Amino acid sequence: MSGALNNIKILDLSRVLAGPYCTMILGDLGAEIIKVEAPGGSDETRGWGPPFQNGVSAYYLCANRNKKSITVNLKTEEGIAQIKQLITESDVIVNNFKVGTMDRFGLDYDTVRELNPAIVYCSITGFGETGPYKHMPGYDFIIQAMSGLMSITGTEASGPQKMGVAITDILTGLYACIGIQAALIERTNSGKGQNLDLSLYDSAVSALVNIGSNYLMSGNIPTALGNHHANIVPYQTFSTADGEMVIAVGNDNQFKNLCCLLNVPDLSSDKRFEKNADRVKHRDLLVPRLQEVFSTKPTAYWLEKCHTNNIPCGPIQNLEEMSNDQQLHDREMFVDYEHPTAGSIKMVGSPLKLSRTPVTYSLHPPDAGEHNEAFRTDLNEMKNN
Repeated sequence: MSGALNNIKILDLSRVLAGPYCTMILGDLGAEIIKVEAPGGSDETRGWGPPFQNGVSAYYLCANRNKKSITVNLKTEEGIAQIKQLITESDVIVNNFKVGTMDRFGLDYDTVRELNPAIVYCSITGFGETGPYKHMPGYDFIIQAMSGLMSITGTEASGPQKMGVAITDILTGLYACIGIQAALIERTNSGKGQNLDLSLYDSAVSALVNIGSNYLMSGNIPTALGNHHANIVPYQTFSTADGEMVIAVGNDNQFKNLCCLLNVPDLSSDKRFEKNADRVKHRDLLVPRLQEVFSTKPTAYWLEKCHTNNIPCGPIQNLEEMSNDQQLHDREMFVDYEHPTAGSIKMVGSPLKLSRTPVTYSLHPPDAGEHNEAFRTDLNEMKNN
Protein backbone atom coordinates (compact mmCIF):
# COMPACT_ATOMS: atom_id res chain seq x y z
CA MET A 1 0.00 0.00 0.00
CA SER A 2 1.39 3.42 -0.99
CA GLY A 3 2.06 6.00 1.69
CA ALA A 4 0.65 9.53 1.61
CA LEU A 5 4.06 10.91 0.58
CA ASN A 6 4.97 8.16 -1.85
CA ASN A 7 7.24 9.44 -4.68
CA ILE A 8 8.61 12.27 -2.52
CA LYS A 9 12.40 12.05 -2.16
CA ILE A 10 14.09 13.79 0.77
CA LEU A 11 17.80 14.39 1.19
CA ASP A 12 18.47 14.47 4.93
CA LEU A 13 21.70 16.20 5.98
CA SER A 14 20.52 16.65 9.57
CA ARG A 15 21.63 14.93 12.74
CA VAL A 16 20.79 14.57 16.45
CA LEU A 17 17.01 15.07 16.96
CA ALA A 18 14.97 17.91 15.42
CA GLY A 19 15.89 17.20 11.78
CA PRO A 20 16.00 13.39 12.05
CA TYR A 21 12.67 13.37 13.91
CA CYS A 22 11.13 15.46 11.11
CA THR A 23 12.44 13.21 8.36
CA MET A 24 11.45 10.04 10.22
CA ILE A 25 7.84 11.26 10.32
CA LEU A 26 7.98 12.01 6.60
CA GLY A 27 9.49 8.56 6.03
CA ASP A 28 6.70 6.94 8.04
CA LEU A 29 4.31 8.66 5.64
CA GLY A 30 5.98 7.06 2.63
CA ALA A 31 8.68 9.52 1.56
CA GLU A 32 12.05 8.13 0.51
CA ILE A 33 14.63 9.45 2.99
CA ILE A 34 18.34 9.47 2.14
CA LYS A 35 20.27 10.09 5.38
CA VAL A 36 23.69 11.61 4.65
CA GLU A 37 26.55 11.38 7.14
CA ALA A 38 30.30 11.76 7.03
CA PRO A 39 32.32 8.56 6.51
CA GLY A 40 32.07 6.39 9.61
CA GLY A 41 28.84 8.07 10.70
CA SER A 42 28.58 11.63 12.02
CA ASP A 43 25.20 11.64 13.75
CA GLU A 44 26.28 12.21 17.35
CA THR A 45 23.36 10.21 18.72
CA ARG A 46 25.01 7.00 17.49
CA GLY A 47 27.30 7.39 20.50
CA TRP A 48 24.82 8.72 23.02
CA GLY A 49 24.00 6.30 25.78
CA PRO A 50 23.73 3.95 27.46
CA PRO A 51 21.65 2.03 26.75
CA PHE A 52 23.25 0.34 23.75
CA GLN A 53 22.30 -2.98 22.19
CA ASN A 54 25.19 -4.64 20.38
CA GLY A 55 26.77 -1.21 20.13
CA VAL A 56 23.65 0.49 18.71
CA SER A 57 22.33 3.48 20.66
CA ALA A 58 18.69 3.55 21.75
CA TYR A 59 18.79 7.33 21.27
CA TYR A 60 19.81 6.97 17.61
CA LEU A 61 17.11 4.37 16.99
CA CYS A 62 14.32 6.66 18.24
CA ALA A 63 14.48 9.07 15.28
CA ASN A 64 15.92 7.23 12.30
CA ARG A 65 13.67 4.47 11.01
CA ASN A 66 12.43 4.40 7.40
CA LYS A 67 15.68 5.87 6.07
CA LYS A 68 18.52 4.79 3.82
CA SER A 69 22.01 5.74 4.97
CA ILE A 70 24.89 6.90 2.82
CA THR A 71 28.22 8.40 3.83
CA VAL A 72 29.67 11.32 1.87
CA ASN A 73 32.68 13.50 2.60
CA LEU A 74 31.38 17.05 2.21
CA LYS A 75 34.91 18.39 2.63
CA THR A 76 35.86 17.09 -0.81
CA GLU A 77 34.87 18.23 -4.29
CA GLU A 78 33.77 14.68 -5.09
CA GLY A 79 31.45 14.61 -2.08
CA ILE A 80 29.86 17.96 -2.94
CA ALA A 81 29.40 16.79 -6.54
CA GLN A 82 27.61 13.68 -5.30
CA ILE A 83 25.25 15.74 -3.14
CA LYS A 84 24.55 18.12 -6.01
CA GLN A 85 23.68 15.17 -8.22
CA LEU A 86 21.22 13.93 -5.59
CA ILE A 87 19.75 17.42 -5.26
CA THR A 88 18.72 17.40 -8.92
CA GLU A 89 16.40 14.46 -8.31
CA SER A 90 15.18 15.33 -4.78
CA ASP A 91 12.03 17.13 -3.67
CA VAL A 92 13.28 18.27 -0.28
CA ILE A 93 16.63 18.87 1.40
CA VAL A 94 16.84 19.16 5.20
CA ASN A 95 19.89 20.32 7.14
CA ASN A 96 20.64 21.53 10.64
CA PHE A 97 24.16 22.85 10.22
CA LYS A 98 25.15 26.12 11.87
CA VAL A 99 24.30 29.26 9.89
CA GLY A 100 26.86 29.69 7.11
CA THR A 101 27.98 26.06 6.91
CA MET A 102 25.88 25.20 3.86
CA ASP A 103 27.21 28.37 2.19
CA ARG A 104 30.78 27.16 2.76
CA PHE A 105 29.89 23.82 1.19
CA GLY A 106 28.48 25.64 -1.83
CA LEU A 107 25.06 24.24 -0.95
CA ASP A 108 23.29 27.45 0.05
CA TYR A 109 19.69 27.92 -1.06
CA ASP A 110 20.47 30.17 -4.02
CA THR A 111 22.93 27.63 -5.40
CA VAL A 112 20.66 24.66 -4.74
CA ARG A 113 17.63 26.23 -6.41
CA GLU A 114 19.70 26.84 -9.52
CA LEU A 115 20.22 23.08 -9.63
CA ASN A 116 16.59 22.31 -8.83
CA PRO A 117 14.11 25.23 -8.84
CA ALA A 118 11.37 22.98 -7.42
CA ILE A 119 13.26 21.89 -4.32
CA VAL A 120 11.97 22.64 -0.81
CA TYR A 121 15.02 23.69 1.22
CA CYS A 122 14.58 23.37 4.99
CA SER A 123 17.19 24.66 7.45
CA ILE A 124 16.85 23.98 11.18
CA THR A 125 18.99 26.05 13.56
CA GLY A 126 18.94 27.11 17.17
CA PHE A 127 18.00 30.74 16.58
CA GLY A 128 17.22 31.10 12.88
CA GLU A 129 19.11 32.62 9.98
CA THR A 130 18.47 36.26 10.95
CA GLY A 131 18.88 38.33 14.10
CA PRO A 132 21.77 38.90 16.52
CA TYR A 133 21.77 35.29 17.80
CA LYS A 134 21.94 33.60 14.40
CA HIS A 135 25.50 32.31 14.88
CA MET A 136 24.92 30.99 18.40
CA PRO A 137 24.76 27.20 18.80
CA GLY A 138 21.31 25.99 19.72
CA TYR A 139 20.81 23.21 22.25
CA ASP A 140 17.44 22.18 23.63
CA PHE A 141 18.41 22.84 27.26
CA ILE A 142 19.57 26.38 26.44
CA ILE A 143 16.46 27.05 24.37
CA GLN A 144 14.18 25.83 27.17
CA ALA A 145 15.95 28.25 29.50
CA MET A 146 15.83 31.27 27.19
CA SER A 147 12.28 30.76 25.90
CA GLY A 148 10.60 30.99 29.29
CA LEU A 149 9.60 27.33 29.35
CA MET A 150 11.85 26.57 32.32
CA SER A 151 10.57 29.59 34.24
CA ILE A 152 7.07 28.07 34.31
CA THR A 153 8.16 24.46 34.89
CA GLY A 154 8.76 23.15 38.40
CA THR A 155 7.70 24.78 41.65
CA GLU A 156 8.76 27.74 43.74
CA ALA A 157 10.74 25.32 45.90
CA SER A 158 12.42 23.46 43.02
CA GLY A 159 13.27 26.52 40.96
CA PRO A 160 13.20 26.45 37.14
CA GLN A 161 13.13 22.94 35.66
CA LYS A 162 13.62 21.60 32.16
CA MET A 163 11.17 19.11 30.70
CA GLY A 164 12.11 15.45 30.76
CA VAL A 165 12.55 15.22 26.96
CA ALA A 166 14.15 17.58 24.45
CA ILE A 167 10.79 19.17 23.78
CA THR A 168 12.06 22.11 21.69
CA ASP A 169 13.74 19.69 19.27
CA ILE A 170 10.52 17.71 18.95
CA LEU A 171 8.40 20.82 18.42
CA THR A 172 10.80 22.15 15.78
CA GLY A 173 10.78 18.79 14.01
CA LEU A 174 6.98 18.88 13.92
CA TYR A 175 6.92 22.46 12.64
CA ALA A 176 9.44 21.47 9.97
CA CYS A 177 7.11 18.65 8.87
CA ILE A 178 4.22 21.10 8.62
CA GLY A 179 6.27 23.64 6.68
CA ILE A 180 7.71 21.08 4.28
CA GLN A 181 4.32 19.60 3.48
CA ALA A 182 2.78 23.06 3.04
CA ALA A 183 5.57 24.00 0.62
CA LEU A 184 5.06 20.76 -1.32
CA ILE A 185 1.33 21.44 -1.61
CA GLU A 186 1.98 25.01 -2.78
CA ARG A 187 4.48 23.69 -5.31
CA THR A 188 1.72 21.77 -7.07
CA ASN A 189 0.29 25.17 -8.12
CA SER A 190 3.43 27.24 -8.64
CA GLY A 191 5.90 24.58 -9.71
CA LYS A 192 8.45 26.30 -7.48
CA GLY A 193 10.20 25.30 -4.29
CA GLN A 194 11.07 27.64 -1.44
CA ASN A 195 13.33 28.17 1.55
CA LEU A 196 12.17 27.24 5.07
CA ASP A 197 13.98 28.80 8.05
CA LEU A 198 13.10 26.90 11.26
CA SER A 199 14.39 27.91 14.69
CA LEU A 200 14.28 26.01 17.98
CA TYR A 201 13.90 29.34 19.80
CA ASP A 202 10.89 30.39 17.70
CA SER A 203 9.29 26.97 18.13
CA ALA A 204 9.74 27.02 21.90
CA VAL A 205 8.21 30.48 22.25
CA SER A 206 5.24 29.41 20.11
CA ALA A 207 4.68 26.55 22.57
CA LEU A 208 3.98 28.98 25.42
CA VAL A 209 0.40 29.22 24.03
CA ASN A 210 -1.97 30.34 26.81
CA ILE A 211 0.87 31.28 29.18
CA GLY A 212 2.40 33.52 26.53
CA SER A 213 -0.98 35.03 25.76
CA ASN A 214 -1.68 35.60 29.45
CA TYR A 215 1.54 37.60 29.79
CA LEU A 216 1.08 39.61 26.59
CA MET A 217 -2.43 40.60 27.69
CA SER A 218 -1.78 41.32 31.37
CA GLY A 219 1.92 42.14 31.62
CA ASN A 220 2.09 39.88 34.66
CA ILE A 221 5.14 37.60 34.64
CA PRO A 222 3.93 34.03 35.27
CA THR A 223 5.56 31.83 37.88
CA ALA A 224 6.01 28.08 38.07
CA LEU A 225 2.88 26.37 39.36
CA GLY A 226 4.18 22.82 39.47
CA ASN A 227 1.30 20.49 38.61
CA HIS A 228 -1.31 23.24 38.85
CA HIS A 229 -2.86 24.98 35.82
CA ALA A 230 -2.59 28.72 35.36
CA ASN A 231 -6.13 29.18 34.01
CA ILE A 232 -8.19 26.22 35.28
CA VAL A 233 -8.94 24.94 38.82
CA PRO A 234 -8.96 22.14 39.88
CA TYR A 235 -6.61 20.87 37.15
CA GLN A 236 -3.68 19.25 38.95
CA THR A 237 -2.34 16.31 40.90
CA PHE A 238 -3.85 15.21 44.19
CA SER A 239 -2.30 12.93 46.78
CA THR A 240 -4.40 9.90 47.68
CA ALA A 241 -4.10 7.42 50.55
CA ASP A 242 -1.52 5.42 48.58
CA GLY A 243 -0.13 7.66 45.84
CA GLU A 244 -1.06 10.44 43.43
CA MET A 245 -3.46 11.00 40.54
CA VAL A 246 -4.46 13.74 38.14
CA ILE A 247 -7.81 15.51 38.12
CA ALA A 248 -8.64 17.73 35.14
CA VAL A 249 -11.92 19.56 35.74
CA GLY A 250 -12.57 21.55 32.58
CA ASN A 251 -15.88 23.27 33.29
CA ASP A 252 -18.23 24.34 36.06
CA ASN A 253 -20.61 21.41 35.64
CA GLN A 254 -17.76 18.94 36.07
CA PHE A 255 -16.78 20.79 39.23
CA LYS A 256 -20.30 20.35 40.63
CA ASN A 257 -20.13 16.63 39.86
CA LEU A 258 -16.74 16.38 41.54
CA CYS A 259 -18.06 18.07 44.68
CA CYS A 260 -20.97 15.64 44.82
CA LEU A 261 -18.62 12.69 44.35
CA LEU A 262 -16.39 13.95 47.18
CA ASN A 263 -19.45 14.64 49.34
CA VAL A 264 -18.64 18.33 49.66
CA PRO A 265 -21.60 19.86 47.72
CA ASP A 266 -21.28 23.09 49.70
CA LEU A 267 -18.13 23.95 47.75
CA SER A 268 -19.89 24.03 44.39
CA SER A 269 -22.47 26.51 45.69
CA ASP A 270 -19.89 28.72 47.38
CA LYS A 271 -19.65 31.99 45.43
CA ARG A 272 -15.87 31.88 45.73
CA PHE A 273 -15.76 28.59 43.79
CA GLU A 274 -18.91 28.55 41.66
CA LYS A 275 -17.22 29.75 38.46
CA ASN A 276 -13.80 28.76 37.17
CA ALA A 277 -12.50 32.34 37.26
CA ASP A 278 -13.42 32.48 40.94
CA ARG A 279 -11.76 29.13 41.60
CA VAL A 280 -8.55 30.37 39.99
CA LYS A 281 -8.66 33.45 42.21
CA HIS A 282 -9.32 31.44 45.36
CA ARG A 283 -7.36 28.27 44.59
CA ASP A 284 -5.42 28.54 47.85
CA LEU A 285 -8.68 28.12 49.75
CA LEU A 286 -10.28 25.46 47.54
CA VAL A 287 -7.45 23.04 46.83
CA PRO A 288 -6.67 22.15 50.48
CA ARG A 289 -10.36 21.27 51.03
CA LEU A 290 -10.33 18.93 48.04
CA GLN A 291 -6.97 17.46 49.00
CA GLU A 292 -8.25 16.60 52.45
CA VAL A 293 -10.93 14.36 50.94
CA PHE A 294 -8.68 12.74 48.29
CA SER A 295 -6.28 11.70 51.05
CA THR A 296 -8.87 9.43 52.62
CA LYS A 297 -9.04 6.76 49.87
CA PRO A 298 -6.55 4.99 47.58
CA THR A 299 -5.93 6.02 43.98
CA ALA A 300 -7.83 3.06 42.46
CA TYR A 301 -10.95 4.00 44.41
CA TRP A 302 -10.94 7.60 43.18
CA LEU A 303 -10.16 6.61 39.59
CA GLU A 304 -13.16 4.30 39.50
CA LYS A 305 -15.44 6.89 41.12
CA CYS A 306 -14.29 9.64 38.76
CA HIS A 307 -14.65 7.50 35.64
CA THR A 308 -18.15 6.47 36.72
CA ASN A 309 -19.14 10.12 37.23
CA ASN A 310 -17.46 11.46 34.05
CA ILE A 311 -14.78 13.38 35.91
CA PRO A 312 -11.63 13.57 33.75
CA CYS A 313 -8.81 11.85 35.62
CA GLY A 314 -5.83 9.59 35.17
CA PRO A 315 -3.14 7.68 37.01
CA ILE A 316 0.47 8.87 36.98
CA GLN A 317 2.18 5.99 35.20
CA ASN A 318 5.86 5.23 34.93
CA LEU A 319 7.18 3.97 31.60
CA GLU A 320 6.75 0.31 32.51
CA GLU A 321 3.11 0.90 33.37
CA MET A 322 2.63 2.97 30.22
CA SER A 323 4.21 0.32 27.99
CA ASN A 324 1.85 -2.32 29.39
CA ASP A 325 -1.26 -0.20 28.77
CA GLN A 326 -3.62 -2.16 26.54
CA GLN A 327 -4.92 1.04 24.97
CA LEU A 328 -1.50 1.70 23.42
CA HIS A 329 -1.13 -1.88 22.21
CA ASP A 330 -4.56 -1.71 20.57
CA ARG A 331 -3.41 1.52 18.89
CA GLU A 332 -0.23 -0.23 17.62
CA MET A 333 2.05 2.28 19.35
CA PHE A 334 4.92 -0.19 19.71
CA VAL A 335 6.76 -1.66 16.74
CA ASP A 336 9.11 -4.64 16.55
CA TYR A 337 12.10 -4.58 14.20
CA GLU A 338 14.95 -6.87 13.26
CA HIS A 339 18.10 -4.78 13.06
CA PRO A 340 21.23 -6.16 11.32
CA THR A 341 23.51 -5.03 14.17
CA ALA A 342 21.31 -4.52 17.24
CA GLY A 343 19.16 -7.61 16.66
CA SER A 344 15.54 -7.57 17.84
CA ILE A 345 14.48 -4.08 18.88
CA LYS A 346 11.25 -2.43 19.93
CA MET A 347 10.38 1.15 18.99
CA VAL A 348 7.62 3.64 19.72
CA GLY A 349 5.32 3.74 16.69
CA SER A 350 3.71 6.64 14.87
CA PRO A 351 0.60 8.36 16.28
CA LEU A 352 -0.58 9.12 12.72
CA LYS A 353 -3.55 6.94 11.75
CA LEU A 354 -4.49 7.45 8.08
CA SER A 355 -7.32 5.33 6.70
CA ARG A 356 -6.26 4.96 3.05
CA THR A 357 -2.52 5.61 3.21
CA PRO A 358 -1.42 4.35 6.62
CA VAL A 359 2.10 4.79 7.90
CA THR A 360 4.46 1.91 7.23
CA TYR A 361 7.58 0.64 8.94
CA SER A 362 9.56 -0.65 5.99
CA LEU A 363 13.16 0.15 6.95
CA HIS A 364 15.03 -0.30 10.22
CA PRO A 365 17.18 2.62 11.47
CA PRO A 366 20.23 2.14 9.24
CA ASP A 367 23.83 1.58 10.14
CA ALA A 368 26.11 4.35 8.86
CA GLY A 369 26.68 3.92 5.13
CA GLU A 370 24.49 0.82 4.94
CA HIS A 371 23.24 1.82 1.48
CA ASN A 372 26.49 3.14 0.02
CA GLU A 373 26.81 0.42 -2.61
CA ALA A 374 23.31 0.99 -3.98
CA PHE A 375 23.93 4.74 -3.86
CA ARG A 376 27.09 4.45 -5.96
CA THR A 377 25.26 2.26 -8.47
CA ASP A 378 22.47 4.82 -8.76
CA LEU A 379 24.98 7.65 -9.24
CA ASN A 380 26.74 5.77 -12.00
CA GLU A 381 23.45 5.11 -13.75
CA MET A 382 22.54 8.81 -13.55
CA LYS A 383 25.92 9.77 -15.03
CA ASN A 384 25.50 7.30 -17.87
CA ASN A 385 22.04 8.65 -18.66
